[in-house]
Amino acid sequence: MSRHIRHQLFFAHPPQTVWQYLTDSSLMEQWLMKNDFRLKIGHSFQFRARSMPELDFDGIVHCEVLEIIPYEKLSYSWKLGPGSGKITIDSVVTWELKEKENGTELSLLHTGFDHLESLVLYNLMDQGWLKNMHTIAELIKTTKHAPNPS
Repeated sequence: MSRHIRHQLFFAHPPQTVWQYLTDSSLMEQWLMKNDFRLKIGHSFQFRARSMPELDFDGIVHCEVLEIIPYEKLSYSWKLGPGSGKITIDSVVTWELKEKENGTELSLLHTGFDHLESLVLYNLMDQGWLKNMHTIAELIKTTKHAPNPS
């Protein structure tokens, strides 16, 4: 059985504003984790969180930027495990932005859970992604942004 995480949320802001929160390392840290992300295909980076040994997670998510279509699509690998080079989740996160009349529809697809060892970790990520998307919406709402360039 193939498992994936899929969420969608509408933002009353242009794609350029939403894109910033998906691609700016310091903004990503506000809603996701500390990281050394750079918007460059092939760039290897890490997200760092607290370790959860009970879930075989050492606190480091190993990633690589796979695809960039500015203001439309971003994907990166998402690998994690208990440490010592062992990877138990080898997956891909894909963000898609679609401009709508009054804003942006943001879709998340997180695939690669076909051989999942931890259903608990999967469920935590599923809930976490939705919470993170709502956090982005709150951050955008409470931050002043430059007007959308014409």
